[in-house]
Amino acid sequence: MPQLDHLLEANRGYAETFDRSSLSMPPKKQLAIVACMDARLTVEEFLGLRTGDAHIIRNAGGVVTEDEIRSLIISTELLGTREILVINHTDCGMLTFRDADLQKKLSAKYGSDAGRVRFHAFDDLSINVKEQVKKIRESPFISRDIPVHGFIFDVKNGRLQKVV
Repeated sequence: MPQLDHLLEANRGYAETFDRSSLSMPPKKQLAIVACMDARLTVEEFLGLRTGDAHIIRNAGGVVTEDEIRSLIISTELLGTREILVINHTDCGMLTFRDADLQKKLSAKYGSDAGRVRFHAFDDLSINVKEQVKKIRESPFISRDIPVHGFIFDVKNGRLQKVV
Protein backbone atom coordinates (compact mmCIF):
# COMPACT_ATOMS: atom_id res chain seq x y z
CA MET A 1 0.00 0.00 0.00
CA PRO A 2 1.46 3.42 -0.93
CA GLN A 3 2.31 5.79 1.94
CA LEU A 4 -0.51 8.11 0.89
CA ASP A 5 -3.08 5.41 1.58
CA HIS A 6 -1.64 4.86 5.08
CA LEU A 7 -1.66 8.59 5.75
CA LEU A 8 -5.25 9.04 4.60
CA GLU A 9 -6.37 6.11 6.73
CA ALA A 10 -4.60 7.61 9.76
CA ASN A 11 -6.30 10.93 9.07
CA ARG A 12 -9.72 9.31 9.03
CA GLY A 13 -9.07 7.94 12.51
CA TYR A 14 -7.70 11.27 13.71
CA ALA A 15 -10.70 13.19 12.41
CA GLU A 16 -13.10 10.90 14.29
CA THR A 17 -11.77 12.16 17.63
CA PHE A 18 -10.57 15.61 16.55
CA ASP A 19 -10.98 18.06 19.44
CA ARG A 20 -8.87 21.09 18.55
CA SER A 21 -11.33 23.15 16.54
CA SER A 22 -11.58 25.75 19.30
CA LEU A 23 -7.86 26.57 19.41
CA SER A 24 -7.12 30.23 18.68
CA MET A 25 -5.04 31.36 15.72
CA PRO A 26 -2.37 33.17 17.78
CA PRO A 27 0.11 30.87 19.52
CA LYS A 28 -0.94 30.37 23.15
CA LYS A 29 2.62 30.75 24.49
CA GLN A 30 3.39 33.73 22.21
CA LEU A 31 6.35 31.77 20.85
CA ALA A 32 7.81 31.13 17.39
CA ILE A 33 10.48 28.53 16.67
CA VAL A 34 12.70 28.13 13.62
CA ALA A 35 14.02 24.56 13.53
CA CYS A 36 15.44 21.97 11.19
CA MET A 37 13.10 19.68 9.29
CA ASP A 38 15.05 16.59 10.42
CA ALA A 39 12.59 13.76 11.08
CA ARG A 40 14.30 12.94 14.39
CA LEU A 41 13.23 16.28 15.90
CA THR A 42 9.78 16.42 17.42
CA VAL A 43 9.99 20.03 18.51
CA GLU A 44 6.72 20.05 20.44
CA GLU A 45 7.74 16.94 22.34
CA PHE A 46 11.23 17.99 23.43
CA LEU A 47 10.01 21.46 24.47
CA GLY A 48 6.86 20.27 26.24
CA LEU A 49 4.56 22.09 23.82
CA ARG A 50 1.07 21.19 22.68
CA THR A 51 -0.75 21.97 19.46
CA GLY A 52 -1.60 25.67 19.49
CA ASP A 53 1.25 26.72 21.80
CA ALA A 54 3.76 27.98 19.20
CA HIS A 55 4.43 28.69 15.56
CA ILE A 56 6.99 26.16 14.39
CA ILE A 57 8.76 27.03 11.15
CA ARG A 58 10.89 24.20 9.77
CA ASN A 59 13.30 23.83 6.89
CA ALA A 60 16.56 22.07 6.05
CA GLY A 61 19.07 23.27 8.64
CA GLY A 62 16.78 25.61 10.54
CA VAL A 63 18.09 28.41 8.33
CA VAL A 64 16.55 31.88 8.46
CA THR A 65 15.82 32.98 4.91
CA GLU A 66 13.54 35.68 3.55
CA ASP A 67 10.62 33.28 3.91
CA GLU A 68 11.30 32.60 7.60
CA ILE A 69 11.60 36.35 8.23
CA ARG A 70 8.24 36.77 6.46
CA SER A 71 6.65 34.18 8.73
CA LEU A 72 8.24 35.70 11.85
CA ILE A 73 6.98 39.16 10.90
CA ILE A 74 3.44 37.82 10.58
CA SER A 75 3.83 35.90 13.85
CA THR A 76 5.13 38.91 15.79
CA GLU A 77 3.17 41.74 14.18
CA LEU A 78 -0.20 40.10 13.65
CA LEU A 79 -0.39 37.11 15.96
CA GLY A 80 1.16 38.21 19.24
CA THR A 81 4.45 36.32 19.33
CA ARG A 82 6.80 37.81 21.92
CA GLU A 83 9.73 35.34 21.89
CA ILE A 84 11.68 33.47 19.19
CA LEU A 85 13.89 30.37 19.31
CA VAL A 86 16.27 29.05 16.65
CA ILE A 87 17.09 25.35 17.02
CA ASN A 88 19.75 23.45 15.07
CA HIS A 89 20.85 19.92 15.96
CA THR A 90 23.82 17.59 16.09
CA ASP A 91 24.39 15.15 13.22
CA CYS A 92 22.69 17.55 10.78
CA GLY A 93 22.74 16.67 7.10
CA MET A 94 23.53 20.30 6.25
CA LEU A 95 27.04 19.66 7.61
CA THR A 96 27.69 16.90 5.04
CA PHE A 97 27.88 18.81 1.75
CA ARG A 98 28.75 22.12 0.12
CA ASP A 99 26.30 24.18 -1.91
CA ALA A 100 28.62 24.25 -4.95
CA ASP A 101 28.95 20.45 -5.00
CA LEU A 102 25.18 19.89 -4.88
CA GLN A 103 24.59 22.62 -7.48
CA LYS A 104 27.08 20.94 -9.82
CA LYS A 105 25.52 17.50 -9.26
CA LEU A 106 22.00 18.78 -9.93
CA SER A 107 23.07 20.69 -13.03
CA ALA A 108 24.67 17.57 -14.49
CA LYS A 109 21.79 15.27 -13.51
CA TYR A 110 18.95 17.46 -14.79
CA GLY A 111 20.67 19.41 -17.57
CA SER A 112 19.64 22.73 -16.06
CA ASP A 113 21.80 25.29 -14.25
CA ALA A 114 21.35 24.92 -10.48
CA GLY A 115 23.95 27.58 -9.70
CA ARG A 116 21.41 30.01 -8.30
CA VAL A 117 19.78 27.52 -5.92
CA ARG A 118 20.96 28.30 -2.37
CA PHE A 119 21.02 25.34 0.00
CA HIS A 120 22.65 27.19 2.92
CA ALA A 121 24.94 24.30 3.93
CA PHE A 122 27.23 25.11 6.86
CA ASP A 123 30.38 23.83 8.60
CA ASP A 124 29.77 24.66 12.26
CA LEU A 125 26.55 24.33 14.26
CA SER A 126 27.33 27.03 16.82
CA ILE A 127 28.34 29.54 14.18
CA ASN A 128 25.24 28.72 12.14
CA VAL A 129 22.92 29.21 15.13
CA LYS A 130 24.55 32.57 15.88
CA GLU A 131 24.18 33.65 12.23
CA GLN A 132 20.48 32.72 12.16
CA VAL A 133 19.79 34.59 15.41
CA LYS A 134 21.68 37.58 14.01
CA LYS A 135 19.53 37.58 10.83
CA ILE A 136 16.39 37.77 12.96
CA ARG A 137 17.76 40.46 15.25
CA GLU A 138 18.90 42.54 12.28
CA SER A 139 15.54 42.49 10.56
CA PRO A 140 14.13 46.02 10.66
CA PHE A 141 10.64 44.50 10.86
CA ILE A 142 11.02 42.44 14.03
CA SER A 143 10.83 44.44 17.23
CA ARG A 144 14.05 44.78 19.23
CA ASP A 145 12.17 43.99 22.43
CA ILE A 146 11.45 40.41 21.29
CA PRO A 147 14.08 38.05 22.73
CA VAL A 148 15.71 35.70 20.22
CA HIS A 149 17.48 32.61 21.56
CA GLY A 150 19.64 30.03 19.78
CA PHE A 151 20.07 26.36 20.70
CA ILE A 152 21.56 23.10 19.54
CA PHE A 153 19.52 19.94 20.14
CA ASP A 154 21.61 16.82 20.74
CA VAL A 155 20.07 13.91 18.82
CA LYS A 156 21.94 11.40 21.00
CA ASN A 157 20.64 12.52 24.43
CA GLY A 158 17.69 14.84 23.69
CA ARG A 159 19.21 17.84 25.50
CA LEU A 160 19.24 21.45 24.36
CA GLN A 161 22.42 23.49 24.64
CA LYS A 162 22.03 27.27 24.63
CA VAL A 163 24.32 28.96 22.12
CA VAL A 164 23.08 32.53 22.20
